[in-house]
Amino acid sequence: MQQLPTPGIIRNSPSHPPVSELDRITDLAGDLAGRFDLVPLLERVLGHAVALLGCESGSISIVHETEGYYRKEVDQGVGCHQGQTFPLTEGLTGRIVAMRGTVLLDRYASVPEGHIDPGDPRWGSAVIGVPIAWDGTIIGTLAIFSNGPGRVFTAEDASLVELFANHAAIAIMNSRLHQAAAAKEREAAVAGERERAVQEVHEAIGRSLSSLLLHLDRADKATPGGSPSIAHIDSARVLAHEALFEARRTVLGLAPSSLAGSTIEEAVRQELDTVRASYPIIITFLVTGEQHDLAPVVAHQLFMVIQEAVANVVAHSRATACRVGIFYDAAGVSVVVEDDGRGFERPNTEGDVGSAQGSRLGLHGIAARAHYLRGALHVDSTPGWGTRIRVQVPYSSNGDASRERWKVLVACTQPLIRAGLVRLLETTEPSVQVLGEPATLEDLTESVSLLQPDLIVLDDFLLGDYAEAQSIGGDTVERPVVVVTDHLTDQQLALAASSGVRGFISRSSTPAEVARVVVAAARGDALLDGAVFSRLAEGRAAAAPAVSTARLTVRERQVRNLLADGLADKQIATRLGISVKTVEKHVGAMLRKTGARNRTMLATLRQEKP
Repeated sequence: MQQLPTPGIIRNSPSHPPVSELDRITDLAGDLAGRFDLVPLLERVLGHAVALLGCESGSISIVHETEGYYRKEVDQGVGCHQGQTFPLTEGLTGRIVAMRGTVLLDRYASVPEGHIDPGDPRWGSAVIGVPIAWDGTIIGTLAIFSNGPGRVFTAEDASLVELFANHAAIAIMNSRLHQAAAAKEREAAVAGERERAVQEVHEAIGRSLSSLLLHLDRADKATPGGSPSIAHIDSARVLAHEALFEARRTVLGLAPSSLAGSTIEEAVRQELDTVRASYPIIITFLVTGEQHDLAPVVAHQLFMVIQEAVANVVAHSRATACRVGIFYDAAGVSVVVEDDGRGFERPNTEGDVGSAQGSRLGLHGIAARAHYLRGALHVDSTPGWGTRIRVQVPYSSNGDASRERWKVLVACTQPLIRAGLVRLLETTEPSVQVLGEPATLEDLTESVSLLQPDLIVLDDFLLGDYAEAQSIGGDTVERPVVVVTDHLTDQQLALAASSGVRGFISRSSTPAEVARVVVAAARGDALLDGAVFSRLAEGRAAAAPAVSTARLTVRERQVRNLLADGLADKQIATRLGISVKTVEKHVGAMLRKTGARNRTMLATLRQEKP
C-alpha cells in the first residue's frame, strides 16, 4: 500500500498551503476506498483528526464489549501502550463505554485508573474521547489530547472528532468484512480440497468393490450347484454391495457440500441411480408443483432424509419397489419415500418429530433432521403392506443448479494406460464419473450390465471383441464409445462404424482433448477430424447393407449432409437457421425412414436422387 505523508508533515511544511477541514475529510474518504489493512487506515484517520484540531497526540482503541476488554490499536505521540489490552473498567476508553457517549475533560488526570504516567505532559492536558460505534454497538474509541494545559476542547471540536470516529468505524467494519470474506474463501478452498480428496478415495474404493462383485459373480457361476461355498459367496456379495452403497453414501453425506453445484432433484436422481445399480429394486422418482429455490441447508437435510429412508428400504424392508417424491405446494416442500416391503409396527412419531423411538429403521435420524428444519415427520406402516415416510418443511431462499455427471467405464488391457485415463478424467473433467476400469471383455460386459454406464472408453485391443459381442446382442442399449488408438486401421474403422464409436483419442492426446472427446460422445455428439470421419464413412458404406435415402425431404437431406461433415446438432441448427429440437426431429425421422441404427450409420448412407 502506498504510504502518503502524515497530516502533521503536510500542515507544517512551508511549501504546502494550509489544508482545510473539507479537504482533509475528502482525502480521508479517498483513503478508505478499496483499502482493508486496518492499522494503516486507522493511522490515517487519527492523523487527520489530530492535525485538524491543531494537536499532536491521540489514540484509537478497538473495543470488545461483550468480552470486557479493549486494545490500544493506534497511538500517535502518547505512549499509552500501543498493542496492549486492558479491561473496560480502566482508562479513558472505559469511561467512554460506561457513559455511552462523548467525554470532554479539562485534565486527563481526572480519568480513573488512567494509563499515562503523571510525569508525561499530557497528564495535565485536556482530552476529548468519542465512541466509535456501528449499528448501535461501540466497537472502538477515538481520543485526542491538547498540546498543553492552556487548551480546552469545545462542543464544536467534539462534533468534528465524532465525524472522524465515523470514518474509523467504516475502516474497522471494512477490515472485518474483508477478513471474514478471506476466511470464508480459505474455508471454501479447504472444503473443496477435502471434497476432491474424498471423491478420489470414494471412486477408487467404488471401482475396487465393483471389481470384487464381478469376481464374486464369476466365482458363483463356476461353483457347482449344491456346493457349501455358494452360501459364503452370496454372503460376500451382499457385504460387497452394502460396502459399495455405504461408500457412496459417505461421500455424499459428509457435509452440505454434497449438494454443492446441483439441485436436490439432481442429487436425488444420482443417488437413486446408484441404488438401482447396486440392488435389484424398482425405484421411481416424481417431482410435482412449482419448484422453489431451497436454502443449501434445507436442500442438504432433505436429501439426507431421502438417502436414509431409501437406505432403510434396501437394507431392511425386503421391498421389490420404492417410490420417491418431492412435492412443492404453497405451504412448503415435502419429500415422500414409500415401499411395498414387509412394514413394521408404527412408532409414535405423529406430531412430535423429536420423539421417534429408538433407532428402528433409522427413523430417529430422519426425525432429528425434520426437527432441525422445524418440519413435520409422518410415518405410516402396516406389517406386510409396506411403509410410507413423509417430511414436510417450510420454504427458505436461494439454491443452486448444475449438470449431472456422465457415468463412464474405462476398459483398457494395459494397466498403465487404464490408470492414466482414469486419473486424467477424474482430475480434468468434473462432469465425468468413472464407475469402473475393466481389463477384459468379460469384465467389461459384466460391468456394463451391473453399472449401466453412459459411455465406454476402450482401447483398440478390446474394440474387435466388443464389436462382436454387440453384434450378437450382448447389450441391448446402444452406448457411445470412445476408442484409444495410435494407429487407426481400416479394419478398426469398419468395427467402429458398427459399434457406436463417436470419438478417437490417442496416447499423445492432451488432457483437454480427451475431456472434450469423452464429453462430446456422452452427449451424443462426435469429435472426429475430417480424414478420420471420411475413412469411417467409407468403412460404414462398405460394411452396411444398401439403404435408400430416396424418401428423405430436402431439409432432411441438408441435415444428413451436415451430419456427414461431422457437425453437432447445435452447429447444424445454426447453419440452417432452425432450432436444435427441429434438428433432432429431422434426425429421428431419417432414422425411421432409412432404418439406420444410429447417427453414424445415417451419416454414411449412400445418397440417391429422389
